[in-house]
This record gives sequence, C-alpha cells and structure tokens, in this order.
Amino acid sequence: ISEEEDDVITQEEQKSHQQRHRNRRILVGLCLAAIIIFVITDSTTTGYIKRAVDSLLKWVEENPVAGILAFTLFVFVATVAFIPGAIITLGAGYVFERAFGLGLGVLVGSITVFVGASIGAIVSFLIGRYLLRDCVDRLAHRYSMFEALDAVMKTKGFRIMALLRLSPIIPFNAINYISGITSISLLSYSLANIAVIPGTVLFVFVGSSTACIANNMGSGATVTIVAFVIGAVFAVFAILLTSFYARRELNKIIASRESEQVQGDVDIEEGVQRSDIEEAQNDVNELRNSIQC
Repeated sequence: ISEEEDDVITQEEQKSHQQRHRNRRILVGLCLAAIIIFVITDSTTTGYIKRAVDSLLKWVEENPVAGILAFTLFVFVATVAFIPGAIITLGAGYVFERAFGLGLGVLVGSITVFVGASIGAIVSFLIGRYLLRDCVDRLAHRYSMFEALDAVMKTKGFRIMALLRLSPIIPFNAINYISGITSISLLSYSLANIAVIPGTVLFVFVGSSTACIANNMGSGATVTIVAFVIGAVFAVFAILLTSFYARRELNKIIASRESEQVQGDVDIEEGVQRSDIEEAQNDVNELRNSIQC
C-alpha cells in the first residue's frame, strides 16, 4: 500500500472516529435532557426521586461533612473507573441544592466535584504513566492529536492541557490516562485541572436549578424557570465560546508542529544533497590530482 493510500485510510478512520464521538455527545445530551425532564415531571406526579433524595438529604443534613466527603470519594472512584461524570455532576448540584439552597449548593457541589475529579485525574495519570502504560498506549492511538501534541508537551504542557480540558475534543477520563504517557510533567498536568472549573460549575448549576424548579412547582415556578433558562443560556454560550477558542488554539499548535516537521525533513534532504555534492567534488579533485601525478 502506497503512502497516499495510507494517508487516505488514516483520514477516513479519523473522520469515522470524529463522527462516532459526535454521535456519542448528542446521545449524552439527549439522555441528560431526558433525565432533567423526568426529574421535574416526577416531582409533580409519583415522587419516587423526591422520596429517595429526601432520605439522602436527611443523612447529608445530619452529617454535612461526611456527606461532602462521601460524594467527593464517589466522584474520585467514578473518575478512575472511567465512568462519565456528567450525570454525577448534575446529581451533585441536585443534592446539595436541596441540602444547602441554590447559591451555597452550587458552591459546595462545584468544589466537591472539582476536588474529587482532580484527585481522580491525578491518580489516573500516575496509573497511565507507571502501571498500565501498554494499555494506555493502545488507547492513545485512537486520538492521533496526542501524537502531534506530545512533542511540545514538555515545554508547553500546562497551556496544551488546559486547552484540552476546555475543549470537548477528547473525553475527560481518556485525557487523564493518555496524558500519563506523554512528556508533560505531573506539576503542569495537575495545575491544568483548573480548566475544568467552568464546565463543572455549569453542570452543577443545571442540577441545582432542576432541584429548585422541582421544589417550587406551583408557587413561583415561572420566575424560577425563566431565571434558570436565562442563566443556562448565558453559561452554555460562554462554554461554547471558550471551547471554540481552545479548539482553534490547539489546531494552531498542531499546524505549527507539522510545519516544523516538514521543514525539518526538507533541511535533512538538503543536507544529504549537499553532502553528496561535496563527496562527488572530493572524488573529482582526487581524480584530477591522480591524473596530474
């Protein structure tokens, strides 16, 4: 198979993978929307979720410190176990809003999820680097972007990792493990976790607002829903804008790296040609000297 055919196959595989990833995101979004609708509907009908949450809330209210620590541990285990964290983050917003109110609930929920996810991300990074390197290496082949970025991870690790966290190009849990086999330092990787804060706050806010709407059905629900929609629209717009910027910056870094590689290949080829010319010139000079002798 020629190099051109290899490139065509690689491009087709990348497009196929991107399409599958896009479909998964759409499916997750629809599932989250269905869950939110179900929770709001359940609050006015059967009340199954309300009774279950009330039992949990009673325990959290009676044991606030233990409740926060338990949820942090839950998020940590889910992160290491490769369990998607979107629903868990929504749940944190829902539970802590019921326990502490909307404002404090969003704050406590965001901090709890961030701490648990960050510790889980660091542990996953270390597992990928020292324990399951071969398995993670096979996983990394599914994301060719890392091969292009790895060369600059050592010098620009914090910036690149923060951009990856801000952009949903690669799933959060996959980044945690794959980063372990790159040249990024543990310090830069750990500090870059601050970039997950915007997305975390957004999901916690949505979960808390869902609980707030469910609690106020029939009494000022319209005002609550309008406030929730306006806040959610602005938050989603900000996240999308940030994601667009992050994706654009990553593409610039990749394009710059590919340009450097092409220039390096050209320099090597020119160097080989110069060397061949010099050797040929030396042979001619030796032949001329032999004839003169």
